[in-house]
Amino acid sequence: MATLKDKPLLRNFIWGIIAVIAMVFALQLMLALFTRHNKELTVPDFTALDMQTVNQVAKSLHLRVEVADSVFIKHLPLGVVFSQNPMAGSRVKKNRRIFVTINSTVPRMVSVPSVIGYSLRQAAAELAANGLAVGKLTYVSDIATNNVLRQQIGGRDVPAGRKLETESKIDLVLGLNEEDNSTDVPNLKGFTGAVASSTIIENSLNVGKVRYDDSVKNYADSLHAVVYSQSPGASAHVGMGRSVDIYLTVNPDKIK
Repeated sequence: MATLKDKPLLRNFIWGIIAVIAMVFALQLMLALFTRHNKELTVPDFTALDMQTVNQVAKSLHLRVEVADSVFIKHLPLGVVFSQNPMAGSRVKKNRRIFVTINSTVPRMVSVPSVIGYSLRQAAAELAANGLAVGKLTYVSDIATNNVLRQQIGGRDVPAGRKLETESKIDLVLGLNEEDNSTDVPNLKGFTGAVASSTIIENSLNVGKVRYDDSVKNYADSLHAVVYSQSPGASAHVGMGRSVDIYLTVNPDKIK
């Protein structure tokens, strides 16, 4: 009976196949070791942490953190992480770079425009265009309703050109004609806090209490939280300048 010894070409072919299979297996093994196959890490949530803490946590997990950009958010502590990429909970390999955007350590300053003589709607738009926001609305008797008579902070007039931190709120003293002194409360359900607040002001009302339920755990949650309840309720007919309280959640079951 003929054997492989008698067929050198067939023998070499078989050994060649075995060698190729062995090489493929060896390469896969090396690749798995090199990429640490199935040894991924879970990215922690760095938001609202200062960079010293972030670097300590990252080092303990064999991750690297790099500051990619900065913003200025008035309500966040200076120097803390505002956002990150990859997001918290992502699975990554060891030594992966995590890019973060931090809240600037230097507040951005802007000039206050003059909105005296503007309507409430025009004043809100002008302040927003300059990086500022409408604060408390105070109404006094006047011939023209919602005409801006004074612009203030803490009860004191604020002159045009004064430098303030971006996102500072400017209180407005507005005219109120006794024959045009009431408004309807808008339906705020499903609105984010920012949209709800601007809608309240657009309707000649003040933002009252802002309350978050237990589902809101951090600043990122607060940005996405939506209104599930309000007081007074939608469509209530009230006097201009009345405060509207809003209650927010990230629990979708509460806004059905």
